Amino acid sequence: MEQMSAAEHVSRDATRQNGLQAGAFSAWTRWTDRASLPGLRFPGVYVIAAPEVDITAEPFSWRADIVYVGMSNSRGGVGSRLGQFESTLQGRMGHGGAQRLYRKHGDCSGLPAGLFVAVRTFECSVTSDDPDDLRAMGCVAKCEYDCFAEFAEAFGRLPEFNDKARSPKYLPWPPPKS
Repeated sequence: MEQMSAAEHVSRDATRQNGLQAGAFSAWTRWTDRASLPGLRFPGVYVIAAPEVDITAEPFSWRADIVYVGMSNSRGGVGSRLGQFESTLQGRMGHGGAQRLYRKHGDCSGLPAGLFVAVRTFECSVTSDDPDDLRAMGCVAKCEYDCFAEFAEAFGRLPEFNDKARSPKYLPWPPPKS
């Protein structure tokens, strides 16, 4: 397995702890720079914000302008899921949350500061039956729901594009060309 520093990912032992402790998420990173985030080949949770100002390199925090929380337990890790999100913003099928965002903002070029993302990855093998790997993948799913709970406690609602009643998908898909 790829060697990474402790600052770049969460060890298997730490996956048994609450996934939301201070420092568990990366700093906010501009969407266009998401490939620079550590550990993207691993499963994990990602949080997308659409702030009015540049929040590059700010420590992760719960903000009212968070628009989506997602996760991936796929072989391609969080990086692959972020790629599906981007692909959907470009008009291809693949990500329901991105369809909702597209319905409101199109390709996002009109957002004041653009999109920002923070990730929390879990080092494990998604193809393994090892109990530690299986527990880590369970921690990813729990972490996503813990994120929903934290956000709802702080702001009294889900992030806009996680709320399917408030923010329906753009159908039919793909969107019409302008």
